[in-house]
Amino acid sequence: MLSVEPGGQVEISTQPHASLASLQAAASADVGYLTDLLTRAGLRLGDSATDAYRPPHRLLHTPRYDAMAEAFTADGPHGRTMMCSTAAVQVCVDAGVPGRVAPRWAALHAVGPALLALFANSGQHAGERTGWASTRMRAWLSMDAARTGPVPTGDDPARDWARYALRAPVLCVRRNGASWRCPPRTSFADWIAGALGEPPTYADLDYHLTTLFPPVRPRGYVEVRYLDQQAGQEWHVPVAVLAALLVDEASIDAVRDLCAPADGQWTQAARFGLAHPQIAATARAVADLAGRQLPRTGLPEGICDEVNDVVGRRLAAGRES
Repeated sequence: MLSVEPGGQVEISTQPHASLASLQAAASADVGYLTDLLTRAGLRLGDSATDAYRPPHRLLHTPRYDAMAEAFTADGPHGRTMMCSTAAVQVCVDAGVPGRVAPRWAALHAVGPALLALFANSGQHAGERTGWASTRMRAWLSMDAARTGPVPTGDDPARDWARYALRAPVLCVRRNGASWRCPPRTSFADWIAGALGEPPTYADLDYHLTTLFPPVRPRGYVEVRYLDQQAGQEWHVPVAVLAALLVDEASIDAVRDLCAPADGQWTQAARFGLAHPQIAATARAVADLAGRQLPRTGLPEGICDEVNDVVGRRLAAGRES
């Protein structure tokens, strides 16, 4: 499915696939189809996760995006940048087997800074070098942490997510034929307590959850949102690495141990990327584990070799930075 984001970004959403190989084939075909459409219109896909040339400019206006733009204004320019000038590779994985959801949830958070740094691809925005390895992630981290910051990771992900959602500000209240805006800094818990008049419905809660954007977001499955968009067809490289790290429960536990030194260092990873020694060391360890596990993902040997080559080049470039 193709959809358009507020700044004109085109998003490809694939159907779920039972294997990484079938996902890679289907999504690559989608990228090829989109590339052909854009070529006929005299356009081409960008190579980075931020618009390297233009300042943010909103093209799409809907009640949701109007309310979003107004709510994000309080956070300075970063909300507008996020809405109109950024693109990501979002990876959806299952939540894990019963009894192992919490370790999987924790591992996806712990590995975040290392993978963010390894695949950072947005050092320029609106014609200028920003000084950040991932300007896209800088935008997210500079917004309201109650909406875009990471969910605290404890031994009960459902409880932690519920608390996060209740404390998060309500972005908008859907109304027929009227503005969706609501008073700023009104949490969902405040709404339940009567701050907005009519109490929320279950449908309002479901909608509220779609307006929360932590780096790892639960949706019945788990959505990983911290990876920069990659150049060309290299989108599948971070997807393959992440899948390899989740290939079995032993690997998930190994990821948590390897990433403990860099766990929670989101800002450092976004700013310095692989120039940060501790994060770079963690990324190398993670890449080594993923490389050993790649053949178990079912990807063809040639694609495994391509993934290892791209990761190796990124690590080598990080040593030189």
